[in-house]
Amino acid sequence: MGMDTSISRSLRAALLAASLLAVAGSAVAEAESRPQERNPKDPFESFNRAMFAVNEAIDTVAARPAAQAYDTVTPLPVKAAFGNFFANVGDLWVGVNSALQGKGGDAGNDLARLLINSTIGIFGLFDVASELGLERHDEDFGQTLAVWGVGDGGYVFLPVLGPRTVRDAAAWGVDYAADPVRSVDPVRVRNSATVVRFVDIRASLLPYDKVINEAALDRYSYIRDAYLQRRRNQIFDGRPPRLDDDDY
Repeated sequence: MGMDTSISRSLRAALLAASLLAVAGSAVAEAESRPQERNPKDPFESFNRAMFAVNEAIDTVAARPAAQAYDTVTPLPVKAAFGNFFANVGDLWVGVNSALQGKGGDAGNDLARLLINSTIGIFGLFDVASELGLERHDEDFGQTLAVWGVGDGGYVFLPVLGPRTVRDAAAWGVDYAADPVRSVDPVRVRNSATVVRFVDIRASLLPYDKVINEAALDRYSYIRDAYLQRRRNQIFDGRPPRLDDDDY
């Protein structure tokens, strides 16, 4: 019986891998056949398009179906609680990055949010701090490096991690090391929390799938340009300086 179960699991894994490779191969062929227009902010475009195709295959086979199932069966209050909890877990690191960027007031706000939501908000399940007027910020080490003057290094797309710049991809390693979820024991709880957070984030992006499909002639370029614009706004806290014509 145990051997039959093991064989069944291996067969399912093999079928999933085969499906993933087939979808990825089709997506890569489509990406390579599409005429490409050079973008100075995307010096690794050929590599990025191939990785984007692989990511699309992973998303089609695994991530999106899991997110859709989660979105369908999970009540809205539970999804809100999950989102609040993981945001609260990250507020400490957000506060550290605010301080490293010289934003003392924001850092104090971030730590106050952590204290209030971890206590009154029952371990962050409820966002009481926002109700009290304490704004949630979104800071990471990539933004900190940008404030310190480190250039973006060009756009890069990585499977699962998604769109980044070279600077932000390197900084992600620091963000990952500082993630409190990594210290959770036992390991099965840590892994479960990681999967739930990933699926919750992917579910929150489901409404954008239709928008991108309807608006984009080229999904890759659309996502790249939207990411770079959003990232620029994040670095400058929503007040980016005006771009010169050469920067467009």
